[in-house]
Amino acid sequence: MTMKMQSELMTVDILSQYKTGKFRMVVKTKLGMTVCDARSFDNPRICANPESAISGYKSGALQTVQFCPEGSDFWLTIFSRTGKKVKLIDESILANLTVGTINGMYSNTNLMDMQQYKLVGSTSWASMAFVQNTVKHVTVEVPMEA
Repeated sequence: MTMKMQSELMTVDILSQYKTGKFRMVVKTKLGMTVCDARSFDNPRICANPESAISGYKSGALQTVQFCPEGSDFWLTIFSRTGKKVKLIDESILANLTVGTINGMYSNTNLMDMQQYKLVGSTSWASMAFVQNTVKHVTVEVPMEA
């Protein structure tokens, strides 16, 4: 992570410590802030693919994501945004975050950083934004006609 991002972005490591739980989102609407619980069938999908906790919303609408570990009655914040600055994000979300999600939904925030993309070798919107991208070389043998 670039030095600028390290100073602006606080990371937590919550999701990797629990296998299951429930999610809820705080979303900005025309009427104010609304709390939306994730549907029961969405919770396992979000646990398996943490990036999906912050994708799929209108740009600028998602403000906070909270996680309640199974068997507990408390909520832990795993993503928080104030205005154009993402203040807090879980490491599991960062590890699964693609350039496309950032460019599509968070292009006006501090998550979009071209230096960060270069640092991890991102080459397309499908590239990971915070995990080193490696180029896979494939050798193909072409049969020669006699």
